[in-house]
Amino acid sequence: MARFGLPSLLCTLALISAELLAAELKSKSCSEVRRLYVSKGFNKNDAPLHEINGDHLKICPQGYTCCSQEMEEKYSLQSKDDFKSVVSEQCNNLQAVFDSRYKKFDEFFKELLENAEKSLNDMFVKTYGHLYMQNSELFKDLFVELKQYYVVGNVNLEEMLNDFWARLLERMFRLVNSQYHFTDDYLECVSKYTEQLKPFGDVPRKLKLQVTRAFVAARTFAQGLAVARDVVSKVSVINPTAQCTHALLKMIYCSHCQGLVTVKPCYNYCSNIMRGCLANQGDLDFEWNNFIDAMLMVAERLEGPFNIESVMDPIDVKISDAIMNMQDNSVQVSQKVFQGCGPPKPVPAGRISRSISESTFSARFRPHHPEERPTTAAGTSLDRLVTDVKEKLKQAKKFWSSLPSNVCNDERMAAGNVNEDDCWNGKAKSRYLFAVTGNGLVNQGNNPEVQVDTSKPDGVILRQIMALRVMTSKMKNAYNGNDVDFFDIKIADENSGEGSGSGCEYQQCISEIEYNATDHAGKSANDKADSAGTCPGAQPCLLAVLCILFLLVMQREWR
Repeated sequence: MARFGLPSLLCTLALISAELLAAELKSKSCSEVRRLYVSKGFNKNDAPLHEINGDHLKICPQGYTCCSQEMEEKYSLQSKDDFKSVVSEQCNNLQAVFDSRYKKFDEFFKELLENAEKSLNDMFVKTYGHLYMQNSELFKDLFVELKQYYVVGNVNLEEMLNDFWARLLERMFRLVNSQYHFTDDYLECVSKYTEQLKPFGDVPRKLKLQVTRAFVAARTFAQGLAVARDVVSKVSVINPTAQCTHALLKMIYCSHCQGLVTVKPCYNYCSNIMRGCLANQGDLDFEWNNFIDAMLMVAERLEGPFNIESVMDPIDVKISDAIMNMQDNSVQVSQKVFQGCGPPKPVPAGRISRSISESTFSARFRPHHPEERPTTAAGTSLDRLVTDVKEKLKQAKKFWSSLPSNVCNDERMAAGNVNEDDCWNGKAKSRYLFAVTGNGLVNQGNNPEVQVDTSKPDGVILRQIMALRVMTSKMKNAYNGNDVDFFDIKIADENSGEGSGSGCEYQQCISEIEYNATDHAGKSANDKADSAGTCPGAQPCLLAVLCILFLLVMQREWR
């Protein structure tokens, strides 16, 4: 018996040592959890030094754990913050791209107009001298209206340009026939012959077409950059649901409760949770991609026939050519006007303020070379600006459908695809076995990680979808050379409920989804969210029908 006593004693000591070693290891494991917990600014008294029974845990796996109830609650809040932080970083980067490009385009267009006006003024002073100075307000008004159109949009370019040429004809007709006195009624008769006689040649028709297309494309493109910026800004403000928060806690911090502080979530596991938490954002992708495609189409026009720089740079030369044409054909034009409107009354000899020779225009401008592109506006050119933005637009395509993957690619959120067997799957350190669900709300019914109510689309997302649709329609009109109605349209305040807005057909409602690039105060109109208004006039029945049709269409899309 004695000779079996020593081995037995050694075995007993070995067992005791093993138990002590295991306890020590458990203590070390919880100590590391405690250290990381405190490093986040939490109270160290919440964290146990040794494993405890985990029956108190509501989300994380129960059993022996390093997490107290207080730790689980605080980890839950922390997981929401971590998620929102990573998503915000992704969105803020995109928002900054559109914001910086919008500001650059806006600066360029405004400076381009300033330079064109200054160039015309300087050259007309040298060319026409006192006669121009006496009539300079006519040209100042032209640029005021062009700037007004770009900034606010409530200018009919075609009517404005027609009015400019009519007023210029009135001044010119008086100058080339200064020996006569013309009443307002007589000059109104003269204006009726403008289209027939074409006193300025073909310049007004060509310039009207060029200016209208270029300004519509330029303003619409700048508006599009502002819309993209504001949509990203609104969508990036995320408030995770309770189900999403539970999944985030389970993914990011429940592994800590088991002492696995260095093990990151499996990539596919993260993907399912992100697609569930970002389901509504995924529904933006279709309209977002259509919008990006429309922006790229308008960009091509800006590089080609609708280049506002190539229109505004020689505008002084074109107007001067028109004036010279009027001077060269003044005799024929005057004779035909006199035939149609009647002979004018001569000015009494003593009241003639200037001779005919004093009122003629003899000087001409320098030749214009279209290939000479100025680089003075904002220190760049339209070609360089458009080339840069096109590249950014292409990169931004499919942003919303790629967002879950991009979040999971962040090393703070998940392990890489290469660590499929050495990652946290929500229960243990092991391979994640579930398939990854699709993007968007409709695909979340079978999401194994996040319970998503697929019957309730998010109101904020719906409003941004409508904003993108409206802007895409305007882009297509601008691409086709059609003027765009930039009347005031508002987006319903996000705090007014979860509805999808007024639902009216956008060309028939006064109060709709509009993102004016700047208002009089220089702020984005999308930042001044207003509740959806009503359709104008005495057609309430039509409004009701349109709104009902919209709701039916949207309901069908939600399914």
